Amino acid sequence: MYKHILLPTDGSELSENAAKSCLAFAKSIGARVTGLYVLQEYTPILATEGFGYVDPQTVEQFEKSAESYAKNCLESIRKKADAAGVDCDCVVETDFHIYEAIIRTAGEKGCDLIWMASHGKRGITGLLLGSETSKVLTHSAIPILVYK
Repeated sequence: MYKHILLPTDGSELSENAAKSCLAFAKSIGARVTGLYVLQEYTPILATEGFGYVDPQTVEQFEKSAESYAKNCLESIRKKADAAGVDCDCVVETDFHIYEAIIRTAGEKGCDLIWMASHGKRGITGLLLGSETSKVLTHSAIPILVYK
């Protein structure tokens, strides 16, 4: 059975529910869990009079806010894991493509299952925006359980 589960989160209610379910499953089979939050690379460019400008203060504020949010999301997973008696570590990764960071981290950590929430984007929104879950399903060689 599975021994190490990667649990990506975005802090949404559905991700929180997926985390609870994942941790109960991990407990039942004696698996450990790695919580993951992926920070998406961000560079605001302000164009003025034909010149591009990156405002370092805006980038710094964004990064601090995003890192704080990521830590809060992962702390929620860690607390749930402690309460359930599940061995858990948590990591923050940064990548422009979230799905690539999920797949890469699963491989680097030796995970044999990725447990993800599905946000169920449908219609034109799903077509245009896609979903990170769909991209992981398409590109990962590691088994994926989609929680809905």
